[in-house]
Amino acid sequence: MRGIQVSQYVKVSLASDPQISLCLCNLLVRLAAINLVLSLRLEHVLKSEKSISLTTTQGPRDLKVTNLPDPTPTKDQYLIAIHATATNFFDLLQIRGKYQHQPPLPWISGSEFSGVILSSPSASPNPKYKPGDRVFGASQGSYATKVCAREENLRPVPANWSFFDAAGLFVTAPTSYGALVTRAGVKAGDWVLVHAAAGGVGLAAVQIAKAFGATVIATAGTAHKLEVAKSYGADFTVDYGDPKWPEVVKNLTPEGRGVDIVFDPVGMIDKSTKCTAWNGRLLVIGFAAGSIEKVAMNKILLKNISVVGLHWGQYAVHEPETVETVWEGLFELMKQGKFRGTVYTDREYVGLESVPEALESLGSRGTWGKVVVKVPQEGQSRI
Repeated sequence: MRGIQVSQYVKVSLASDPQISLCLCNLLVRLAAINLVLSLRLEHVLKSEKSISLTTTQGPRDLKVTNLPDPTPTKDQYLIAIHATATNFFDLLQIRGKYQHQPPLPWISGSEFSGVILSSPSASPNPKYKPGDRVFGASQGSYATKVCAREENLRPVPANWSFFDAAGLFVTAPTSYGALVTRAGVKAGDWVLVHAAAGGVGLAAVQIAKAFGATVIATAGTAHKLEVAKSYGADFTVDYGDPKWPEVVKNLTPEGRGVDIVFDPVGMIDKSTKCTAWNGRLLVIGFAAGSIEKVAMNKILLKNISVVGLHWGQYAVHEPETVETVWEGLFELMKQGKFRGTVYTDREYVGLESVPEALESLGSRGTWGKVVVKVPQEGQSRI
């Protein structure tokens, strides 16, 4: 409005006094320049995002929220407004510079999210998602208010699911389904031992095994985590802090024969052979305990055991058709009400400023399920 008022005043004055006219012309030029600068700054603010950008490798407490220009999607990418972002152990490793896939500095941390499509790929005449669609997925830079992602790294938020619950789906759910269903062939009547059952992949595994008719024995390190596993469907729970846990597990099975499938994201394969049945399948999911095991092969031979690894991230490279099959199976379980979100709810994390605390909580192993941070939208309450 001020620009309009000055222009009107100058127009009237120009007709009365040449000297005044010259002064006002100079003033008008200066005001126009100021207006241009302010407009550019305003445009930058309107088209900027908040994010956690790293210029050096550090710990979670050193992370700071900064304002950066909006990410620019390539011709095959979507632009998404993030409503919730999930934390992962590999985020901690990446932030500390210890992960096998390190982006060049500077970079924005985070990788898993849910949100709303803002724009579709310019190169796609018929994109799967349209602006306004609710999606979840994975892409580098999710500790931010906006992120770019390719179509194969996005899925639609299931009906009746919140952004909060959907944000923790993309990594854990297909890992557990791919392991139990695709690799181990879980079926009705199987006895399944799930280690670290209160973790993100663990709670997913408990639900999937139950959905296929298996009996589930869940292990965890605290009474509270065992209660959480029970609330997600585990039939029996065992504290793996007890040195005799393999014996306890074996005694729970019919005639003490042992379990048919072991789901291990921790690094407990060696001891698990003591409670594995004939023709048992041992699923190697990860090494959360920190060390990579060595197992005497005679133990594998004597019980006719199969040791099966799973590198879910590589299915997109080597077996992309299996990725679609796995997600179809998961969405069907969700539709049937046999799979629900595994998000940690003992405490709430709201705003990007709470990401460092959420990561520290994850690293302390005091949480269960998926630790997710809510990302309020512009003008929305943070409470």
